[in-house]
Amino acid sequence: MATSTSEESVRRAATRDWGEAIRAVTGAYFPHELRPLAPTDRLDLAMHTVDLGPVTVGRIGWGVDVAIDCAYPDAYEVNMPLAGSLESRHGRDQVISGEGNGTIFPPNRLTPITRWSAECTVVGVKFDRAGLEREADRVLAAPLPGGLELPAQIDRRSAATRGWLHFVRTLTAEMAETQAMLCDDVLKRQLSSTIMTGFLLAMHPDRRSGAPARPRIVNRVLDRLREDPAHGWTAAEMAEIAGVSVRRLQEGFQEYVGTTPSACLRDIRLVRAHEDLLASNASTVAEVAARWNFTNTGRFAAAYRAKYGHSPSETLQR
Repeated sequence: MATSTSEESVRRAATRDWGEAIRAVTGAYFPHELRPLAPTDRLDLAMHTVDLGPVTVGRIGWGVDVAIDCAYPDAYEVNMPLAGSLESRHGRDQVISGEGNGTIFPPNRLTPITRWSAECTVVGVKFDRAGLEREADRVLAAPLPGGLELPAQIDRRSAATRGWLHFVRTLTAEMAETQAMLCDDVLKRQLSSTIMTGFLLAMHPDRRSGAPARPRIVNRVLDRLREDPAHGWTAAEMAEIAGVSVRRLQEGFQEYVGTTPSACLRDIRLVRAHEDLLASNASTVAEVAARWNFTNTGRFAAAYRAKYGHSPSETLQR
């Protein structure tokens, strides 16, 4: 018999039905394919999550050995076992996380969980890709239009990492008592920012004393470029968003990003094209190039090869 509740951003589910379990987890996290690893009907899903906007946190356990195929559309996922083990395949590498560790799943890439053990309950943190990368842009003051570079597994040897793990575990342990508070919009924004900032500083400890924070004029333009990279942005439009002259905008990007606004826009478009090619979201390279406003496929292919080390057609064929 299944029981489930949903109060705005909070989701709870407890069920022994496979179909209901898949629907519940899909609603809270991602569409996925779920497979039992042995002939059994002993499924015992227990899930409790809260949606904080760009961040979703919660706990989930299946009560039986399962495998999961998921491409994590437009989001980073961090799964941290409280018990048992989580085994996954990242390209040619196998990653095994147990208590005190965590596995990081990249966005828009099929990264199979080959075994989620029966006794394994994980603390799962889902980061909206655009939200986390925007936060990284501000927190790390790094040129990140190409996306985040994250390891496949959390290294808990640093105090910052252990502190972040403890904070998220504690937050999810008390959700039943703090449910009403977690639904408050002001607190949701503050909590999501705290979780993202803590994660980024734990993953990039060397950036704590890096470049100074960027001024609003640069962040404002970067935000708009990421929101609509396919738009045919002109220098004048970008300067208007920033509220400064074209020359001042160029100077600001050179000072705080190390490149030009147009180069940032091209890199953002290349990343979106790369994601589409990886996900086979088009039948031809030309279709992807046109989607992201690359008017010359030859130049697109050259820029793509310079960034990723191979041609867009090779990515599509993979």
